[in-house]
Amino acid sequence: QVRLVESGGDLVQPGGSLRLSCAVSGIPFRLCNMSWHRRLPGKERELVATILNGGPTTYADSVKGRFTVSRDNAKNTVDLQMNSLKPEDTAVYYCKANWGTLAYWGQGTQVTVSS
Repeated sequence: QVRLVESGGDLVQPGGSLRLSCAVSGIPFRLCNMSWHRRLPGKERELVATILNGGPTTYADSVKGRFTVSRDNAKNTVDLQMNSLKPEDTAVYYCKANWGTLAYWGQGTQVTVSS
């Protein structure tokens, strides 16, 4: 059974930091391209960051310089370090695994940035 379980979502003040984590099981994690996405209130889900199985990363312009994606192939986890958070970062954050032509999603974790 494939499972992607996100954690770390919380309420944080503007300018604060959070670290999200996604634990993956049931698929060969080291072969997967991983990504973080988010769904802002009332909007479509959007890509935030990707990290390929070989390590290269890409970021949406809106988070570049503030967010950092990393992976630990020994622990089968992918993290998203979020710094300098803004109210417009408020969203449900999802991790996604792409393994060949297959794609798997986590259930999401809520991040709220508010004073």
